[in-house]
Amino acid sequence: MRLPIIDNLLGNISQDIGIDLGTAYSLVYVKGRGIIINEPSVVAINKKNKQILAIGDEAKKMVGRTPSHIIAIRPLVDGVVSDFEVTEAMLKYFIEKVHKARHSLVPRPRVVVGIPYGVTEVERRAVEEAALNAGARQVFLIEEPMAAAIGADLPVQDATGTLVVDIGGGTTEVAVISLGGIVTSRSLRTAGDELNEDIISFARDQFNLLLGERTAEDIKISIGSAYPLPERLTFPMRGRDLLTGLPKEIIISDEEIRKALSKSVNTIVDAVKLTVEETPPELLADIMDRGIILAGGGALLRGLDKLLQEATHIPVYIADDPLSCVARGTGQVLENLDHLQTVLLPAVFH
Repeated sequence: MRLPIIDNLLGNISQDIGIDLGTAYSLVYVKGRGIIINEPSVVAINKKNKQILAIGDEAKKMVGRTPSHIIAIRPLVDGVVSDFEVTEAMLKYFIEKVHKARHSLVPRPRVVVGIPYGVTEVERRAVEEAALNAGARQVFLIEEPMAAAIGADLPVQDATGTLVVDIGGGTTEVAVISLGGIVTSRSLRTAGDELNEDIISFARDQFNLLLGERTAEDIKISIGSAYPLPERLTFPMRGRDLLTGLPKEIIISDEEIRKALSKSVNTIVDAVKLTVEETPPELLADIMDRGIILAGGGALLRGLDKLLQEATHIPVYIADDPLSCVARGTGQVLENLDHLQTVLLPAVFH
């Protein structure tokens, strides 16, 4: 068994990294340097020989534009590993990208990985094993709502209640945190990807228009909202007419997209309300003072904070740079590993 002093010495000379392993995007934080990688969680594979052709940004460019023998896949579904070998290759790519200029004598890094709340031990084991096989010396796992709260500079180790809503690509995590632990929580498979699917379904059902996933995401970012806007927004919705097979363009408004997103948005709002109802009264009093904190890409949906505030009667705030909250949280754990050790999940591999 290695002594802690040796681990600390190795940690000082290796480039330890924190990874927000997201369904849509993966962010990598390097100790002492900050976030240096923000790339899509996409891998392009040649089906004929199983060769990996591209990872991250380069693979994302291939989505919907590849010949039949090349597929661009996401190795994570709803925040958990669905393809172990591809996830391992993606993690190896990130670790090597950080350490590409390192000397061979520099030790392998310690890695902190954010995972959804409530994943099974098998799913945790898959992430940990993939990171070890990809080149990590030691792997620490942290639940995403906890990492998001730390990244938003919230006092997670104090005896006060903090309510965080982390809306990512594959999952929405709602958690009440106190004394370095999660008191009550909910994890939904309704998040950014589901909102994209809502737009695709709306275009197909209302206009017989087939949209691509990237087009749906562009529409969501450009005019998507959860609450009526002060000014009307429009956007050209372009796809293939399912009746004629020809290209077609329709000018769509924010009101129509808001209706398309309403079912999924209401599911998220209901989850927050149920979590509030299950929160102990003392912690709820703290939350009413401090407010609800929104993190993740879904926090940027226009008017979501207003809708949640109306539904819960609690102030709602959007974290600074919500997209990077989890990655910043993993980084803060790396920077203060001794102090924040208690917020980590127990390791499967010792």
